Amino acid sequence: MKKNKGIIILIATVIITAFLTFVAAVGIGPTGTGAARNINTGLDLAGGVSITYETTVENPSSDDMADTIYKLQQRVEQYSTESQVYQEGSNRINVEIPGVTDANSILEELGKPGSLYFIAHKDSEGNENYSFDSSTGGYVLNKELDELQEDGSIVLTGTDVETAKAVIAQDDMQNKENVVDLTLTKAGAKKFAEATKKAYEDNRDSIGIYYDGEFVSVPNVQAEITGGNAQISGMADAQEAENLASTIRIGGLKLELTELRSNVVAAQLGEEAISTSVVAAAIGMVIVMIFMILMYRVPGVVASVALVIYTDVMLITLNAFDITLTLPGIAGIILGIGMAVDANVIIYARIREEIASGISVRSSIQNGFKKAFSAIFDGNITTLIASFVLMWLGSGTVKGFAYTLALGIVISMFTALVVSRYIVQALFAVGVRDEKFFGRAKQRKVIDFLGKRRFFFVVSICLILCAPIFMVVHHSSEGKALNYSLEFSGGTSTNVTFNEDMDIKTIDSEVTPLVERVTGDKNVQPTKVVGTNQVIIKTKSLNLDEREALNKALVDEFGVDESKITAESISSTISSEMRNDAIMAVIVATICMLLYIWLRFKDIRFASSAVLALVHDVLVVLAFYAIARVSVGNTFIACMLTIVGYSINATIVIFDRIRENMRGKKKKEELKEVVNASITQTLTRSIYTSFTTFVMVAVLYIMGVSSIREFALPLIVGIVCGAYSSVCITGALWYVMKTRGMKENKVVTKKK
Repeated sequence: MKKNKGIIILIATVIITAFLTFVAAVGIGPTGTGAARNINTGLDLAGGVSITYETTVENPSSDDMADTIYKLQQRVEQYSTESQVYQEGSNRINVEIPGVTDANSILEELGKPGSLYFIAHKDSEGNENYSFDSSTGGYVLNKELDELQEDGSIVLTGTDVETAKAVIAQDDMQNKENVVDLTLTKAGAKKFAEATKKAYEDNRDSIGIYYDGEFVSVPNVQAEITGGNAQISGMADAQEAENLASTIRIGGLKLELTELRSNVVAAQLGEEAISTSVVAAAIGMVIVMIFMILMYRVPGVVASVALVIYTDVMLITLNAFDITLTLPGIAGIILGIGMAVDANVIIYARIREEIASGISVRSSIQNGFKKAFSAIFDGNITTLIASFVLMWLGSGTVKGFAYTLALGIVISMFTALVVSRYIVQALFAVGVRDEKFFGRAKQRKVIDFLGKRRFFFVVSICLILCAPIFMVVHHSSEGKALNYSLEFSGGTSTNVTFNEDMDIKTIDSEVTPLVERVTGDKNVQPTKVVGTNQVIIKTKSLNLDEREALNKALVDEFGVDESKITAESISSTISSEMRNDAIMAVIVATICMLLYIWLRFKDIRFASSAVLALVHDVLVVLAFYAIARVSVGNTFIACMLTIVGYSINATIVIFDRIRENMRGKKKKEELKEVVNASITQTLTRSIYTSFTTFVMVAVLYIMGVSSIREFALPLIVGIVCGAYSSVCITGALWYVMKTRGMKENKVVTKKK
């Protein structure tokens, strides 16, 4: 690269970095487009709309309630992946949608959950089930629904519809039109095939869609539909198509619901939690940048610039894709920052190794990026595969985490492999060529990690066994294996009407600590109802004595009227179906990662040892949850997923070095040397990356409020455990699998 070109690249880098930082901090135009403050945030960070529905059935079955909650959860995820749906009392369902402030518009768009029916135009005797009423300009039923049900005129109900969405399709003349795309269940597809065949043969007769007491669409059947997929055309515009699709989606619920109340609510975590998290992230980044500069000199400066660009692009991209950011989403960003630093550490460590081997700085830079590529690529792609699977199969928190993680991986790869490369080459072109600016790798004595493998295995087994042992102990003594928070086990929702309007700061500093002290719950979720003096306080399940104690404390401390304190039991916000979705997503993601590693390394022992180490890290952190009694809630899933991504990435780096060093090595003693040398060579990377990620989370823990600390502490344990397993366990596991059955060469000497 010529000097002039290098100067242009450096100037462009300064301008682009300043511009991106300005956009992320301030935004463009009067609305501040692109600014971090405009990122969609969840109920925990920014508040939103809370809607309470009541079933028309007085005592619905638990199965019907669970099914309705799960389906309603999937419906409201069109607004945000972080929307929550949970049961309150025996026949109420709460819906919380973050990032919105107009409850009426949400209710209008979401529709009134009711009963949906697809009705054949004529019964078996040819009589009309519905007809057009010229006075109203719409269709009306000629029979009662019970009568239609008895004579088989109801073709489908809402539960037979799997999905309904508005799309743009092309007609026979290649003209674009707005349609509603329907996908039916297996049972629904069979019934619909029979009904459409009959209607089509009867001069393309219609099948009416009847919802909440009126016909919302009466389309004619243009063909026999056998595959379970259908389209409803004839929409005037995209809005009409979206309204019909929304109506069909909401009509697929098992229970009919009526709106009881709707409120605009403030952030659950409050302003203090948000501001301290932002400050903590900024302090953590500064510490990481200083550390990188001290350790890597000029490349450290480049890494710092790349990290700033990464953060700016990440914030702007969250804006662009309308991704809802919550506390678990922040975990994905933290992991992304760790992986962004990790990629730079791998590259610059390689450059130092090349310089130490005696080749020129120019060649060292080229070789450093080239040799680091496979480790960075495989590590990031493995995690990216996992995030795509989580997007596909996960729901709620899992899906939100996956979006931020995937974005972070793509952006970190770009900043490390493209931005950093151009800046380093530009600096070299303008005269930064002396090796003192880059450093030289020190020759380290190879550490015999494998010689201590039995000790490491025993330590790991003991740590893993702590999980089931303490879970059994706590289950027998307390009835709960883990300290499940209200997201997992349900809890109590206490509605308090204060004598004056309580601002968020007062709630954070006075109300929440009081509730924590009385209930012993460190995961209290206070929510202010905007425009009123009401505060909804969600806690773990409280018995009668605990409820009375909380009421007394609120009366004594704030002088509230005890008659204006009400409490309801609420279900878990993470339904069993959502938990099953999360478990299935993690299992499938693990299998996909295993297959990818097997494919890339051409040795299933690499894949199996990586997955075993991953399981090891998850179980050790689970043991920490069991021992420390940290609340297991929404952040538990995010924490475990973060550890999965972090652990697998660290393992890939070591495996990549083993793959590189083992060429031509087949003997058992040679493989032992290769593994020990590979771990030693990547030890600096393991320590530095663990330190930088640790710093980000540790500052968050030190400065955060109690709910933030309960999220950060297990992450810290996971980071330490991930570093330990990568260095001490993964290589040893692979070696044991690889050398099973192999005999060491022994020297035989003649006896004197």
